[in-house]
Amino acid sequence: MRQRKPRGRPLDGWLVVDKPQGLTSTDVVNRVRRWFDAQKAGHGGTLDPLATGLLPVAFGAATKTVPYVMDGTKIYHFTLRMGEARDTDDADGQVIATSEVRPSDETIRGALPAFIGDIMQIPPIFSAIKIAGERAYDLARAGNAPVMEARPARVDRFELIARPDADTAVFEVQSGKGVYMRSLARDIAAACGTVGHVAALRRLRVGPFTEAQAIPLDKLQRGEDTPPVSPDFLLPVATALADIPALALTEAEAFGLSHGQAISLVALMGRIPRTADPDGGIVRAMAGNRVLGLCRLEDGMLKPERLL
Repeated sequence: MRQRKPRGRPLDGWLVVDKPQGLTSTDVVNRVRRWFDAQKAGHGGTLDPLATGLLPVAFGAATKTVPYVMDGTKIYHFTLRMGEARDTDDADGQVIATSEVRPSDETIRGALPAFIGDIMQIPPIFSAIKIAGERAYDLARAGNAPVMEARPARVDRFELIARPDADTAVFEVQSGKGVYMRSLARDIAAACGTVGHVAALRRLRVGPFTEAQAIPLDKLQRGEDTPPVSPDFLLPVATALADIPALALTEAEAFGLSHGQAISLVALMGRIPRTADPDGGIVRAMAGNRVLGLCRLEDGMLKPERLL
């Protein structure tokens, strides 16, 4: 039986979209894939429909690097609206509790340190987490709201940056993978003796990708009878790996690595980046200016993990 040829162009690279409010991340991926007439596309970290900002979209070979982007540092701004708790923990949900308490700036700043560092966080019931094979938001919409268990999260920075009025406070958060801003908003409100939800959310950074690289979605939009978007908008696949320590290899070492051979770390002494963890850390293997892929330092060897 003959294999069906994939539809679209075989594009490789990253597109950093400035996602507008009201669309899901999947909506954005489907649109840009169609406008670029691309064979394969995926995104590097979900944004809620309410949220705006950076949504990196991977095409072709770049989809192999998505996990490393999702593991990268993220920066958000969110607006906390105090006085109303919502079932979704954001402005799209139904009001489930109210409070007349409006904490002072000093009270809010005093509560922030408890949410910085390695913390345990209860995800929102309206989230994509699977409970017994079902998405939590599907269970919640069906009226069977699941009991969400606390899970580890890493918050590197959590700052109050503006207080427009008594009802609202604006925060900047720098975090690792899987931290829910809606949960932070809900929990900081509770720690200040009130209730609250996210009224606005914007992502400013994902791993190596920044706002300066973001392209508004409407700038890419194409009609049915117009040519696809130019690949010139795409960033190289290796852009996603810029935050990972680089290890320079000789051409002979690169040849062996590309054929699946591990390399003794003894032979690489003096070249291993100081920021790389010698016990299971990841490095970006380079042959000159060419990125070969990602390798793991393990058991005294450099082992290929994801070759590009």
